[in-house]
Amino acid sequence: MKKLELFVIVLLITSALYSQNTQVKKFSSRELNDDRFLKIYVPPGYADDKTKLYPLTIVLDAEYLFDVYVGNSILFSSKEKAPEQIIVGINQNQYNERIKDCTYSKENSLPTKDSEAFYRFIRSELMDYLEETYRLSPFKTIVGNTLTANFINYFLIEDNPGFNAFVAINPYYAPDMPALMHQKIPTLKNENRFYYLSGGNYLSENWKTAINGTNELLKTANNPKFKYQYEFFEKSNAVASIGQSIPSAFAFIFDLYSAISKEEFDKNIKDLSPADAIAYLENKYVEIDYLFGSNLKIRESDIFAIESIILDKENGDYLKNFGEMINRLYKQSPIGDYYIGRYYETGGKFKQALEYYKSGYMKLPEGDPNADGYYENIERVLKKRDGTYKE
Repeated sequence: MKKLELFVIVLLITSALYSQNTQVKKFSSRELNDDRFLKIYVPPGYADDKTKLYPLTIVLDAEYLFDVYVGNSILFSSKEKAPEQIIVGINQNQYNERIKDCTYSKENSLPTKDSEAFYRFIRSELMDYLEETYRLSPFKTIVGNTLTANFINYFLIEDNPGFNAFVAINPYYAPDMPALMHQKIPTLKNENRFYYLSGGNYLSENWKTAINGTNELLKTANNPKFKYQYEFFEKSNAVASIGQSIPSAFAFIFDLYSAISKEEFDKNIKDLSPADAIAYLENKYVEIDYLFGSNLKIRESDIFAIESIILDKENGDYLKNFGEMINRLYKQSPIGDYYIGRYYETGGKFKQALEYYKSGYMKLPEGDPNADGYYENIERVLKKRDGTYKE
């Protein structure tokens, strides 16, 4: 019963935060010669920091997908698994506009006159408005389902792809779209492009065959700039797959933002030299800052993730660099002083080692349980200096 009450409280708080930070806007479009209704979610901290930038996500079929995407954004950002985002949903189902917006020519699979206008509406009118109105980082995502999931690919196959990440849920692909995508992928350069694709047994055989065939084509794409993930749901349905696909896409697209996992460590870090491990960590956060506008300090957990490399390789030659990096990030922490002290102690420079060990000890709060163990470093170095230390 208590768990249920807690769930309800969390749900109410999330709903309150969501409603307070979401507005519905009528947008008059010259390209469409019509008004469109947008749902715009702005994170609660947006007004507090006038310098912070935010990734942008455009959600098609907003009546169905917007709330699910925003809910996952709030959850993932609260757990530091993804950056906060500005999320803009385009309503397309009041008068079944999605058919007119996203239909394609049967002759060449390219947009019709009407869907070309919808493409221009997003690519120029809407994006220009959002760039002028909000502080946006370079990273942009677009999300679609079934027919709209086919439409988002027109932004991938254009000369300069307008988005960094594409979430295609149960796409109803135009006949030539898989081949058009496959032709485009080898030409992608400079920035990584993320493509998440999902399907499942709940689809018709022809539909399922088209998605599986597209997967076979895309997974052969030989371009390191094209990051690809496919999920096929054996036991699900078309509605449930939306709730399954969006969090999976979050985990895939924003993996860089997350703290270093065991998988990331084993794949990218464990065989690096100390200098390269430190550089990897610093570059990870530079890229996070650039792409997502999130000026994060390097997480302490990520510092400790590379600790074993610094300690075990090259006789501790990079302990000083490691400690100095920690001191820049966490000035009140004794950890950086400890590593620099250890560097000098290893090199037999006991005066400098004492200086840093004492500095670190003084940073410990009164009653800290680590104080006695930390003071042992000082006592050990004093004995080494005086020649009375015994192993």
